[in-house]
Amino acid sequence: MEAVPRMPMIWLDLKEAGEFAFNAAVKKSAVNVPRDFEGCSTLRKYFGQLHYLQSRIPMGAEQEAAVPIAWTEIFSGKTVTHEDIKYEQACILYNLGALHSMLGAMDKRVSEECAAGAFTYLRDHFPHSYSVDMSHQILNLNINLMLGQAQECLLEKSMLDNRKSFLVARISAQVVDYYKEACRALENSETASLLGKIQKDWKKLVQMKIYYFAAVAHLHMGKQAEEQQKFGERVIYFQSALDKLNEAIKLAKGQPETVQEALRFTMDVIGGKYNSAKKDNDFIYHEAVPALDTLQSVKGAPLVKALPVNPTDPAVTGPDIFAKLVPMAAHEASSLYSEEKAKLLRDVMAKIEAKNEVLDQFMDSMQLDPETVDNLEMYSHIPPILMEKCAALSVRPDTVKNLVQSMQVLSGVFTDVEASLKEIRDLLEEDEAQERKLQELLGKVPPAQGSPPPPSPGLAEVSKECSKYMEVHEKASFTNTELHKAMNLHIGNLRLLSGPLEQVRAALPSPTLTEDDKQVLQNLKRILAKVQEMRDQRMSLEQQLREMIQKDDITTSLVTTDRSEMKKLFEEQLKKYDQIKVYLEQNLAAQENVLKALTDANVKYATVRKALAEVEHKWNTTVQTLVASYEAYEDLMKKSQEGKDFYTDLEGKAAKLLEKARAACQAAEANRQQILEKEMKKQPPPRPTAPKPALQKKLPELEATGLDAGDLPLGSLVLPELPEELRSL
Repeated sequence: MEAVPRMPMIWLDLKEAGEFAFNAAVKKSAVNVPRDFEGCSTLRKYFGQLHYLQSRIPMGAEQEAAVPIAWTEIFSGKTVTHEDIKYEQACILYNLGALHSMLGAMDKRVSEECAAGAFTYLRDHFPHSYSVDMSHQILNLNINLMLGQAQECLLEKSMLDNRKSFLVARISAQVVDYYKEACRALENSETASLLGKIQKDWKKLVQMKIYYFAAVAHLHMGKQAEEQQKFGERVIYFQSALDKLNEAIKLAKGQPETVQEALRFTMDVIGGKYNSAKKDNDFIYHEAVPALDTLQSVKGAPLVKALPVNPTDPAVTGPDIFAKLVPMAAHEASSLYSEEKAKLLRDVMAKIEAKNEVLDQFMDSMQLDPETVDNLEMYSHIPPILMEKCAALSVRPDTVKNLVQSMQVLSGVFTDVEASLKEIRDLLEEDEAQERKLQELLGKVPPAQGSPPPPSPGLAEVSKECSKYMEVHEKASFTNTELHKAMNLHIGNLRLLSGPLEQVRAALPSPTLTEDDKQVLQNLKRILAKVQEMRDQRMSLEQQLREMIQKDDITTSLVTTDRSEMKKLFEEQLKKYDQIKVYLEQNLAAQENVLKALTDANVKYATVRKALAEVEHKWNTTVQTLVASYEAYEDLMKKSQEGKDFYTDLEGKAAKLLEKARAACQAAEANRQQILEKEMKKQPPPRPTAPKPALQKKLPELEATGLDAGDLPLGSLVLPELPEELRSL
């Protein structure tokens, strides 16, 4: 995976500045910065000096020295003007984050953490009402995108460095977590309306990356299982990685070629790993393959963080050019109060984030989606992909007929070839038997002991060709059988798809729920709605708290307060947050009860869920099987035609060989007849022998009958022993 092509990254446009009553040189250097790290340095210095300026001169909203400041809003292109120096700071900070995102999306893959830090500081220290592109929702989206891309850069480096598989899996899982947060923001209706047309493009890319990096995480979990020789776990992790990668490929439609190239590369890696692991386990290790949900989930390892922004760091901002203007006592006290507010916010956010983490982990373990908890709607209609196949077959009514005819033709040619080869084999066996008999008569081969006599050259050639054709035929026979099995498997499905839609719908499984089951579902959905309501209320209270802290400026009070009374003033001012803190505490405390109720409801839902899952699995399997049958039709017809062409050619060769075999057998038979006739001519007549005593006694009787010895069979006439020289006569 270290050579996998890089995925593209999202980067943000810089805001354009409008009118601002500043020196032209300052405006030029701060607005038209180069798109490189020197530009980032310039923006940081300018931001720091603005901080020093606003702490001395009343240029804030509705203050004496406030001047109009105009910037272009990114998404609408409108010019937004505020009489507030903090607006200038906020826009510069936004551009700092955007420029870092632009640099981070380049080949060097750096600077994403800096971008996240800029947007985090902007979210936590400035009002969100200046413009749409700096709203709380958009900044949260930007932060999660930048953190996700920073973690993605770290993942690339980890794979290049060949880090341990488990660490790479955790890094990849954290990429998924960051992108899931970004995706939640993109799916928010309010955020979508703010982003406009780019929302869909970003959402498609982020959703694709979620599945892609989840596949990478499970790929490396499978590699870890391989290292630990847990071969069953290895198979399920690689299978899960393959499934998630297939989902990423579906979502990657319309993405640039770099994305497609990365997906193809990763598919080669994961597909090869899965096929090898499954084959090894099936034939060698035979380990049970566990269900994925029984294995420990991969917990992300957040190894990147938003780099903090310090507007008063002299190493970044340079020397304070306004140091000699006015005393800083009041502003120092205000900074102390700001720190108290920040501490309060950190304490509250720590509690919220802890509860959110528990809630997210709980919901992830439950795997309950309110929108698809029953998904009964899907069973009421034929899925579009199946409708498409039915429509395609409706204009091709002869599909099944053509396939059946093709099968029949192929079977006929196959049978003809087999008959020709059998006849050739029978002729060869008969010839061999006749040749053996001849050899036995001639006394050249002892009966039942000799090996088959060598055939004639013509028959030897026929036998050799026949063996070759038989071998080819046997191999093709297996392929032919498999092709017929495939045809028989798909013909029924093709008939179904060619028929009325009512039959297709009836063939798809659908769940049957009792009234009790329906009640269980309704109760579960009600509690899931409560969970979402709790989430929304928590986010709203958090937003209210942040806005209160942003608007809370007691600088005027601090000017007239004695230094010894500062602590008391801080305590009194911070009491204004007590009420909203109480509401948040109540919301957080309610979580335990809500989750307990959800646990109970989920226990009751288990049986229904299992039944629905089984039906959904059968439904998906049926749909996939029908689609596969449609897609297999052209391939089957092609292979059938190839089979016919192959067997037609083989039939011609077998027919020629049969004629050749007949001719060779006739020639061999004629040759045997000639040999037999020659051998018979070479045989001497039977030698006479002395008459047996019994026959000698009967000779007088024969003489009495008047018969001549020539009238008797030679075998029955036994002559007396003759001298050697007379025997030839």
